[in-house]
Amino acid sequence: MMDDALLIEQGRKAFAGPCDFIAAVSQLEGLPPATLPEIAFAGRSNVGKSSLINALTGRKTLARTSDTPGRTQQLNFFDLGGHLFLVDMPGYGYAKVSKAQKNQWNYLIRDYLRGRQTLRCVLLLIDSRHGFKDSDEEIMTMMDECAVSYRIILTKADKANSGEVGPLGDTITQTLKRHPAAFPEPVLTSAHEGVGLAELRALTLSVAKA
Repeated sequence: MMDDALLIEQGRKAFAGPCDFIAAVSQLEGLPPATLPEIAFAGRSNVGKSSLINALTGRKTLARTSDTPGRTQQLNFFDLGGHLFLVDMPGYGYAKVSKAQKNQWNYLIRDYLRGRQTLRCVLLLIDSRHGFKDSDEEIMTMMDECAVSYRIILTKADKANSGEVGPLGDTITQTLKRHPAAFPEPVLTSAHEGVGLAELRALTLSVAKA
């Protein structure tokens, strides 16, 4: 097994290098060529996907952030220095969009998960203040059925009550035992304070290379 410190350093270097926007995809026909392993970021609207991607890459505007749920409406691909593609997926669980738009986004997510052979792992972001919602369980079941590996990433640790994070982690760990495609333990992060970012960079690079 590669030394953890070495992997963290490799992750730091990879994420400190070039990271370029490649494509915004609203239909599968527009996907970029499958030339690199892909790590996708999924989660409910406003869970902090764009903020986490920006924090991991040390940039402020690589992925667009917004207080408006549903801002990310496409699959946004970023080339991380030729190592891998980071994929910012449309948020789910949003309310202020039309039913037709919601269905279109759901179909896009489902078809991407089922058909993309270079997709190595989905990082499923969960707000550490709130835990799982029904829509999270739905996409977890979808990934189980599609045999897509995923890891739970707890976001916004700086905003959570410290006394609640531990019990929530235990609850999530128990829930993950019911989902065969999930890795067994969550990762706690804060894009604002940098909690868990070095470990997440290392994890992302390691999974992409596997």
